[in-house]
Amino acid sequence: MSGPRSSYFTLCEREIHVTQWGERDRPALVLWHGLVRTGRDFDTLAAALADEYFILAPDTLGRGLSQWARDPRAEYTLSNFGRMAEDLLDQLNIKTCRWVGTSMGGAIGMHVAGGRLRERISHLVINDIGPELAPSAVERIINYVGKPPRFETIAELETWLRQVYAPYGHLSAAEWRQMAETSSRRKDDGGLTLHYDPRIVAQFEANDGLGDQWADYDAITAKTLLLRGAESDLLTPALADDMTRRGPKATRVDVDGVGHAPALNVPGQIALVRDRLG
Repeated sequence: MSGPRSSYFTLCEREIHVTQWGERDRPALVLWHGLVRTGRDFDTLAAALADEYFILAPDTLGRGLSQWARDPRAEYTLSNFGRMAEDLLDQLNIKTCRWVGTSMGGAIGMHVAGGRLRERISHLVINDIGPELAPSAVERIINYVGKPPRFETIAELETWLRQVYAPYGHLSAAEWRQMAETSSRRKDDGGLTLHYDPRIVAQFEANDGLGDQWADYDAITAKTLLLRGAESDLLTPALADDMTRRGPKATRVDVDGVGHAPALNVPGQIALVRDRLG
């Protein structure tokens, strides 16, 4: 069965939702989403690769259908997400895997590929993030992440998402609607808000290694592709250049007409990922 299949794992004592695609006997591929997104963002990419890989697309702790943290400052950290990733691979007896990470998922990928999973990640795709974050970007993230808006209807939420995530590039009408449906939760008063725990902002308030990941990046040995939205305000051209010269010496591709971050949902972007993973 190619998928998708909804599953739940207890990772580091928390229930984590994982969407699985493909057959277990195929090479493993982890798809890890961005800061306030879910694993369902990868549905189009996963459907395209499900005949080639056994795919795991987690909802990070505090997002989507996964449990929320009890101690945000201790649990919403790169190190804890890395432990959860290792726990997931161990439970499934996966010795080696490929990793595609968008934004925060790329930061987690750098953290584990240069650390606890260094010998287990063979191929790494970093989607529009680097080992450094500008202070202005961190301030912007803190300001909006901790105050998720309220909506009356899914249609209203979808309109908001289309504006906020316009830098992703082209999404079909069906993809926008799915994003709205997988990005929402009901409040006690019957209204809608975004799916995530607002306390995830604790990761940025504590400066959890997001200011300097060069030590992890320089230790990576996996074959690495760096994707950058040509209009990205998070990954600067100069930082991307540095990433091609240091550590794994990533192959860099700038995706035209896209900001932060390429959605990996159109044929050209899917082909880039498929070629690197192969």
